[in-house]
This record gives sequence, C-alpha cells and structure tokens, in this order.
Amino acid sequence: MGQWFTIKGLVTSLTALLCLTTFSNIFSGGAFPAVLPDMARSAALADWQLGLVAGAFGFARMVAAIPIGLFLTHNLRRALWLGPLVLATGALCVTSGGGLPMLVLGRLLMGLGQALSMVGGLTAILRFQSGTNLAAALAAYELSAMIGMLGGAAVIAALPGSLPWNTAFLLTCTPQLIGVITVPKLLAALPAQDGAGAQPLFARQATNGTAVNPTSHADQTRRPSLVPLAFAAGGMIALTYSTMEQFLVPLRVSREFGLERAGVARLFMVQQVFDIAALIPTGILADRRGAARVLSVILMVMATANALVGFGTLPVVVLGCALFGLSMSGWMLPLSVLRRETAAEQVSWRTGLYRVCVDGGLFLGPFLSGILGMHLAGFLPALWTAALALTSLLLLARARSSGTMAVHG
Repeated sequence: MGQWFTIKGLVTSLTALLCLTTFSNIFSGGAFPAVLPDMARSAALADWQLGLVAGAFGFARMVAAIPIGLFLTHNLRRALWLGPLVLATGALCVTSGGGLPMLVLGRLLMGLGQALSMVGGLTAILRFQSGTNLAAALAAYELSAMIGMLGGAAVIAALPGSLPWNTAFLLTCTPQLIGVITVPKLLAALPAQDGAGAQPLFARQATNGTAVNPTSHADQTRRPSLVPLAFAAGGMIALTYSTMEQFLVPLRVSREFGLERAGVARLFMVQQVFDIAALIPTGILADRRGAARVLSVILMVMATANALVGFGTLPVVVLGCALFGLSMSGWMLPLSVLRRETAAEQVSWRTGLYRVCVDGGLFLGPFLSGILGMHLAGFLPALWTAALALTSLLLLARARSSGTMAVHG
C-alpha cells in the first residue's frame, strides 16, 4: 500500500507528459540493435563502419551535452519543442537508403534529438519534482523510456522478416509522432517561469528553511565527495550498455548462433522486461536505503551480466540479458547520487557535464568494438567487467566512509 501511494504521488500532469514524450521518442532505440546485422549486410559495412554508425548517436549526445545544459538554463521550452522534431528528421535520414554518410548523419541527428529531449526532461524533473521522492521520480521517467524500448523491440520483432530493414525501422519509429503532438500540452504543464529567474521547487524549499540534501553544507565539506564516483559509475554503465546492445549482442548472436532480426529483438525484450519490472522498486529502495548502497550492488550485478553476455553460450547469453535488465534499473542512480551532492544553482551545469560522461560511454562502446572487430570483441567485455567491479567496491567504501549510506544515498 505504501508503495502504491509513493507511485501515485509521482503522477503529476508534468511528470505524466514527460513520461509520455520519452516513451514515444525511445521506440527507435529499442528497434535499432535488431536491424544492425541486416544493415551491415545490405550496406556492405565493415565492422569499423558499423561501429561508427552505432556510435554516432552517442557522439552527438556527448558533444551536445554541455551546450544543451547551458541552453536549458533559459530555453527549456524550446528544447522540448526541438527534441522530437530533430529526432524524427534523423530517423528519416537513417532510413533513406543514402549509404554510410547518410546513416551517420541520421544517427547524429537522432542523438541530438534524444539529447534535447532527455536532458530537457531530466532538467524539468530535477527543477520541479519534490526532493523527497527524487529517485522514484527519476525511476518513473526511466520506466517510461524502458517501456518504449520494449515497444520498439516488440514491434520490430513482430514485423515480417521479409521487410527491408529500413522499412521496418521507419515503421517502428512512427510513435515519435506522439512526442511531437504532445509538446503543446507539455509546455502548458510547465511552471510559468523556467529560466534563470525561476525558483525551482528545491530552491523554494531552501528559501523556506527546508533541507534540500539530507546532510548540511558543513557536513558535505568535511566528508569525501561522491561526485567523482557518480560520474565514473554513469560512464561505466553507459560504456557497458552500449558495447553490449549496440554491437556485441546483435552481431555475436547473429554470426555465432544464427539468430535473425526477430530473434535478436526477443533477446532485448528479455532485457527490457526485467528492467521494467525492477525500475520502480529500485528507485523506491534507493530512496529508503540509500542510492549509493543500491548503486554499488547494481554495478556488481552488471559486471556479472556483462561476463555472461560476452563469453557464454546462447542460454547463458539469455540469462545475462535478464541480469543486464535488472542492473539497468539503476541507470538513474548515479544522477540521484549526484543531485544529492549538488547545490540547486549548479544542477543544470552538472547534469550537462554528467551527460558528457554518459554519452561519451554511449559513443565509445560501439566505436571501440567496431575498431577491434568481432575477433577481438572479448577484450572489451573483460575490461568493462573488471572496471564495473572496481567502481562498485570503491563506491561502497567511499559511501561508508562518508556516512551517507543510511539516509537517502
């Protein structure tokens, strides 16, 4: 019953519209890995070219993250308008059949559109969502994205295998129109002031004397900061996720196990189902038990899943995808840790900087995989597994020494 009221409290009109927009915009992300093998065959792409196409999405997000973070300080409404439009333009470029340059351009535009929408949505939540349920609110936002990812994978799996990959991908992207149609209502739900003159919810709480962070400013100056490890955790999660989803699994199960487009999509559906099932409980658990503690466990689960996916037989890969889905339920936890360590006036800037680390990981994962090629693809899963485990142990040790584990991370 308590969990129900916690979730119910998150369903404001603004939160609901942000979730709907994210849900519709992310269908293309759920479908893209399944079409990678077909894209490689039809366009005769070498592994490094395929890595470039897959990584262009994260590269655009990485380059745009800080400018968008600064842009959002005064232009949140414009960003929420532009995001779905740029994303739709990118999808049209990807499916136009224009060869490698057009594929790269389309993925760059899709990355830029995603950055505008996602960072805009995150900024709106961080500005206007109550700090009490921050991790759960972020989990609800991530839940909508993961349902969209599941929808994209399900649609691409259900479409006839005889369809060309670009036709199937374009059909799967059509829900993005929902995001375009929803924008006017989303803007109407935003508070009247959202620029530099706005006074966000957590700023009003600070003005009224209500504590924003669970520890005082003096405590924060005395104890070790968790900010560097929050950045490292976000970057490692992105690196591992993008390597697995944007290169390793689609090509490995296609070439080694002979799975077609629908089979690849079903593997990612397994991941998304476990992710969706764990998202809200993970957010609520982080609010109650501490985001840093839960994040350290999440990183260790992801390390295990990464090893299973990188080196296992097909049944082991399926198990690894399920565990990977469980670990991806903690995708927002580094941001929750970062927010609790950040003053209100620095939120937009640090969010943009954090996205540089995350989007850099989204770019480097498939890009490095493509350069190494499938014959050396096992090197990166081994490296990422070790790095995840190390980050988990460092985070656990730092959280214990800082005394932040017991109350809200």
